Amino acid sequence: MNLKSNSIHPAETLNVKKNKKTRTRIALLMATALIGATALTSLATVIPTNPAKAEATLNRAPKQGFADLVEQVMPSVVSVEVRFEPVAALQQSYDNGVGEQPRFSQENPFEFFFNRGQRDRSAVPKRHGRSGKSVGSGFVISTDGYVITNNHVVKNASSVIVKTSDGEEFKAKVIGTDPKTDLAVLKIDSSKTFKPVKLAAKDPRVGDWVVAVGNPYGLGGTVTTGIVSARGRDIGSGPYDNFLQIDASINKGNSGGPAFNLKGEVIGVNTAIFSPSGGSVGIGFAIPASTTKRIVDDLINKGNVTRGWLGVQIQSVTKDIADSMGLKSAKGTLVAKVTDGSPAQKAGLKTGDTILKVNGEDVKGPRELARKIAGVKPGQVAKMDIIRKGKRQIIDVTIGTMPGADKMAGLNKKQSNSQVPKLAKLGIAVEENQDGDGVIVRATDPNGIAAAKGIRPGDVIVEVAGIEIDGPRSLKAALAHAGKAGDKSVLMLVISKGRQRFVALPLKRS
Repeated sequence: MNLKSNSIHPAETLNVKKNKKTRTRIALLMATALIGATALTSLATVIPTNPAKAEATLNRAPKQGFADLVEQVMPSVVSVEVRFEPVAALQQSYDNGVGEQPRFSQENPFEFFFNRGQRDRSAVPKRHGRSGKSVGSGFVISTDGYVITNNHVVKNASSVIVKTSDGEEFKAKVIGTDPKTDLAVLKIDSSKTFKPVKLAAKDPRVGDWVVAVGNPYGLGGTVTTGIVSARGRDIGSGPYDNFLQIDASINKGNSGGPAFNLKGEVIGVNTAIFSPSGGSVGIGFAIPASTTKRIVDDLINKGNVTRGWLGVQIQSVTKDIADSMGLKSAKGTLVAKVTDGSPAQKAGLKTGDTILKVNGEDVKGPRELARKIAGVKPGQVAKMDIIRKGKRQIIDVTIGTMPGADKMAGLNKKQSNSQVPKLAKLGIAVEENQDGDGVIVRATDPNGIAAAKGIRPGDVIVEVAGIEIDGPRSLKAALAHAGKAGDKSVLMLVISKGRQRFVALPLKRS
């Protein structure tokens, strides 16, 4: 429609007569012009119905900078100074492998960074009883002085001093620690009322602004800004890795400090950096507030963390495994072993089941399953969507309490003089297992199919395509049966160093 030909003119130029027909024509003309103008405008610009709300949703940085936010949260951020037992004893615990072992080698860029390197052990003679000291960060979460920091900041501490942004110093006590998530809670020894900050109720989105405050290199009260670069990062530091990745500059001494959103809520606890050089390269990792809140509540109320326990060994579903099991896609988590007497066994879970969902939420892999189960309170029932032998079903599992330590029975792999038949096309040689079921892999071809899939000498093959193996002959028979069935690959259940796992081997070449 031509907007110009239907534009609204001043009333005095139309010479309008006072009759119904004319008024009707003029009214229709005006309505048509308005509709045409509206349609044309909608093609050019989309105007939000509530501009103020749209602005807030975008989580925009304030035009005047972050000073107001920093002024609001700075009194809640503290420096954490830790003293240790005499260095000689501490060094010995390192040498014996029972002390504060780094989770990464010094060459690994994922080395945890804050209190390591602050403590210059080489400068302190081992034979002298001089104390070691390190620094980190933390933040207050209650008016009576509870403080969140990292476990690796306060581990093996003999005394802890907390320093506020205005320079006051207080003694603090370690209330509880959780090495699996690298979190710790301190309690300031003072009757003073402190200013707390809140943990965010929701995890941030990728791209949201983040403000990091902490004590890098012992400088105290340092503020940096950036964005959330990624979520759900697994950096290999523990069984429940689920880090936020941020690009705000964080360095040694920031450990345990908060990462804030623009509301002044803590979205994460700064914990680690990726650092080939030792300094910040813009890749930092923070424990999400959602994880932190649950762990901290347990530490304050009970002094330790209670986690849900299923009692299975699990592994990822690869494309090869999915093909061998007749799954349409490589998703879910495969049960490699069910622990005797565990909640999983009592509920009827079996080796070879694929867990797709827990309480209606998709399970993408083993670590996600571990996190979901750990977050279920012991005694509660979890509904699990599984696939068993190609059929989907739902199983109710009453979650148990995770034991204090995992006790995995090792295999007694006794040497045998049995004849070793070769399965040359697979690249393995096997013999009877004198100590139990299955066959022992005595040798592998380094360039063979089995070796490429991770099978090593000493592994025990106990099942092939759902058929239990009791010797070399039954292994060959099971492979032949799978080949005749036209399967592209065959699924083997293998015990390796005391742990069960499934391995999919292609059959075309075997």
